Amino acid sequence: MSSVSERPTTKAQRPTSIDELPGPRQWPVAGNLLQMKVPRLHLQLEGWAKTYGDIYRLKMAKQDVVVITKAEDIAAVLRARPETWSRPANFAAIARESAAYGVFAAEGDEWRRQRRMVMTGFDPEHLRNYMPSLVRVTKRLRNRWIAAAHASTVMNLQAELMRYSVDAASGISFGIDINTIEDERSDLHEHLKHMFPMLFRRMNLPFPYWRYFRLPSDIAYDRHIAAIHRVIKDIVEQARERLRQDPARREQPTDLLEAMLAARDADGSALSEADITGNVFTMLSASEDTTANTLAWTIYLLHQHPAVWRRLVDEARAILKEEPVAQSVEQLRSLRYAEACASEAMRLRPVAPLLILDAIEDTAIQEVRIPKKTRLFLAMRPAAVDESVVEAASEFRPERWLADNAGSVHSPKRVSMPFGAGPRLCPGRYLAMLEINLVLSMLARDFQLLDVSTPDGTPPEEILEFTMHPVGLRMRLTTGARAKPG
Repeated sequence: MSSVSERPTTKAQRPTSIDELPGPRQWPVAGNLLQMKVPRLHLQLEGWAKTYGDIYRLKMAKQDVVVITKAEDIAAVLRARPETWSRPANFAAIARESAAYGVFAAEGDEWRRQRRMVMTGFDPEHLRNYMPSLVRVTKRLRNRWIAAAHASTVMNLQAELMRYSVDAASGISFGIDINTIEDERSDLHEHLKHMFPMLFRRMNLPFPYWRYFRLPSDIAYDRHIAAIHRVIKDIVEQARERLRQDPARREQPTDLLEAMLAARDADGSALSEADITGNVFTMLSASEDTTANTLAWTIYLLHQHPAVWRRLVDEARAILKEEPVAQSVEQLRSLRYAEACASEAMRLRPVAPLLILDAIEDTAIQEVRIPKKTRLFLAMRPAAVDESVVEAASEFRPERWLADNAGSVHSPKRVSMPFGAGPRLCPGRYLAMLEINLVLSMLARDFQLLDVSTPDGTPPEEILEFTMHPVGLRMRLTTGARAKPG
């Protein structure tokens, strides 16, 4: 059994190999595998970093793992994708098993081809085309919350925001109106919420048992995936029919799927039907998880900080005026304080606190030799809450994002990377911020936050299931006479 080593303190003592790195005690055969609790893995890694420093080692059975937390190291690794680092090889295989292999899972040349297709749908002109759909869905959510406020209903915040995210993603991505906000019978979001947790669980298991026998959870997962794919098949066929009926849409597509299909046909790419399906799957599930969870954490923190909430209310009312919901991209981009609130929430409660990569060639981090096939855990939060870098780092201060200090060593923009960095920077980041600003400004203009808390009043637990989400948040609203449905 290996022993815990102390953190090197002088240049002469700096480790140059993984074996020389400090880390928690390892068990024979299993290494640190039995110590790792996947739903709280990000918290474990952050805790170990306080003991072993900003680079340390773990062992998952036979797999060497290096953990890094320093912002400069993380940024350098992300800039070196996809040539030096990739997602774990087993992730692509697991995604393919679920027919969910899209731009998120692709690597190398496959990723380059798919990203070109996907990015077509995220240019500024397309974002403007999506506004009517986003406005319609946001008004529905507003009407639902007005009714809940009048009835003094205690709402499941996570479920509310996931319904919104599914509807928003469906409209802008696929040009269809699923309307889970008003249709309580729709169970698409129930199927979707099982996807990433199972992918994350399987990715972190040492043995792919499900290829040899099925547990009840695997059988249930197969049912969820089959249900999602039935919806996706219809979505793709509807988009193709719209393009056949109206060829002008190829030049001015009204949704992301139309843009992808038009781009695929225009450049004669070798993208397959599975590529299209996988990216539809990715857009539907990824947008639901990330946007809903970011909004949930932001609303929770706003309720905890009344002065911040009041400033957001003032901004929303000044910019929206008589409109219950923002109507244009220009309006949304002028909501600088709303965006600052979301950025600060993502710094403190990042929905992607852990990235996992594999070295695809020999490399080095901090003079430590990293052999090919080494696994790398990027713990994204520690640098962003480091008091030596960010002033009052543990406090929720959206104002710090409005300061003109992007080049300063103390700027949070240097250490907070909620959408990643480098070539694999999230393609949907601008769209996500438009959605977030839409909801926050709508909420602040017409509602008061009576309560946003867990049933027992304790801080919400953080659970990692590919994305990190709060557990048990409930919301109760009230509204004034100016809030009329419409």
